Amino acid sequence: MKRCMFVDDSSVIRKVAKRILGGSDMIIIEAASGYDALEMCSLEMPDIIVVDGTLPDMSAIEFIRRARAFDAPVKPQIVICLTEVDIGAIMRAKRAGAQGYLLKPFNRPQLLERFRALQAA
Repeated sequence: MKRCMFVDDSSVIRKVAKRILGGSDMIIIEAASGYDALEMCSLEMPDIIVVDGTLPDMSAIEFIRRARAFDAPVKPQIVICLTEVDIGAIMRAKRAGAQGYLLKPFNRPQLLERFRALQAA
């Protein structure tokens, strides 16, 4: 069973993602801040991480770099979640180790398509 972590200070975004993706084939983990998410990653690395581009406590790039630095058996696929297409932010995220991006607010087809592209759903 795959584990997916949504890192976003918006409980609404986390709840929508959990409703769309939650089920018998995926466990959804939520974190409201980058530091909380990194602590959870240190205990058990998820298979997929969707990180908000504007975290309240650290930059998304810093989060991605720190998540990538863990010596864990699981190397997660990381997606940055943005409110608009920002080529600079996407490229910085990819250089830090992200596999792609997702625009929010997202709906069921958009989120499922992104996860299919990651071969996660």
